[in-house]
Amino acid sequence: MSKILIRGAKVLGGAPQDVLIDGETIAEVGTGLSAEGAEVVEAGGKVLLPGLVDLHTHLREPGREDSETVLTGTRAAASGGYTAVFAMANTFPVADTAGVVEQVWRLGQEHGYCDVQPIGAVTVGLEGKKLAELGAMHESAAGVTVFSDDGKCVDDAVIMRRALEYVKAFGGVVAQHAQEPRLTEGAQMNEGVVSAELGLGGWPAVAEESIIARDVLLADHVGSRVHICHLSTAGSVEIVRWAKSRGIQVTAEVTPHHLLLTDELVRTYNPVYKVNPPLRTERDVLALREALADGTIDIVATDHAPHPHEDKDCEWAAAAMGMVGLETALSVVQETMVDTGLLDWAGVADRMSFKPARIGQATGHGRPVSAGEPANLTLVDTEYRGQVDPAGFASRSRNTPYQGRELPGRVTHTWLRGKATLVDGKLT
Repeated sequence: MSKILIRGAKVLGGAPQDVLIDGETIAEVGTGLSAEGAEVVEAGGKVLLPGLVDLHTHLREPGREDSETVLTGTRAAASGGYTAVFAMANTFPVADTAGVVEQVWRLGQEHGYCDVQPIGAVTVGLEGKKLAELGAMHESAAGVTVFSDDGKCVDDAVIMRRALEYVKAFGGVVAQHAQEPRLTEGAQMNEGVVSAELGLGGWPAVAEESIIARDVLLADHVGSRVHICHLSTAGSVEIVRWAKSRGIQVTAEVTPHHLLLTDELVRTYNPVYKVNPPLRTERDVLALREALADGTIDIVATDHAPHPHEDKDCEWAAAAMGMVGLETALSVVQETMVDTGLLDWAGVADRMSFKPARIGQATGHGRPVSAGEPANLTLVDTEYRGQVDPAGFASRSRNTPYQGRELPGRVTHTWLRGKATLVDGKLT
């Protein structure tokens, strides 16, 4: 049917309303709407949000299809309530040309579980030595507006300055993986009490904070936009807060795992907890939550980083860094931000849909749930609680830190331009 009536949904957590979808568009929002000619979805007080937008996803294709593909990654996204994801450039080959970003974009178009917007590399081959084809990627069919060497830091200040100058011409943004490489050589986990007791190489907070401080000053000097990927320390929060008070064009993201997990978990030596940047201290976790609540940190981004079994089921030192996150992100945000009273559901919509769409210029996404807007929506059973079972993931990889952990909330339905991609928790 071309018409769908979502009956009795709490739009952004408010009073129950009906939402009528006609084709690709929201036709009407109100109470007591007619169901004539429409398929009816009984929401029963579930929360209706605009489709989530992830500014930081690793889809691995091309080159690492053993970890993830655009198809499996977008199915995972739909399962988690996402209607748009931004695919990072650290593929094989690297997405540093118009040809590669167009390939990723077209794969997203073909599979249709969510929109895929490629992120272009800042430097050729992620090597940090020469700017990639930023203009050509922007002018390609993919229309790239976000550029990042994520997985590696653009540590050369001159290269970073030139990138900021280049993207300013077309309103783009450079998303920085803030990690001073000389300060993190041989690092295995957060530098602190736990790393000292375990005898693992420490990853100091200043390795992140020093790059952020440099880059916000560069952005101010150039008059361009910089975005900070996976911010993880209390000190980083204070630098971003200071920069925003100065009117510098900086935005920042936090991952769900940095809102919940701490470096104490590394005592298990379970490589599922090995991630870049590393899990930090309880003090950092609390600072990140407060910063997300007060708007210093703009958005939640998953940093969905799938790996095959053999890359994580090994000794700690040899294990790959990263965690899958698309299918659990909303539950972790409910646990850490909503159930703690730090954010309401309208705030979640702001941090997980409206703002990431705005930062990445995702047309048609991050829009209000109102008449005339694209029907990109997700319905959430916020009363649900259950244990995380990765065997049921749509992602090709299973490297989740939440296996067996009880989390709240469950996405039951996702609609992409009025087409159901998830119905009653099952992909269509």
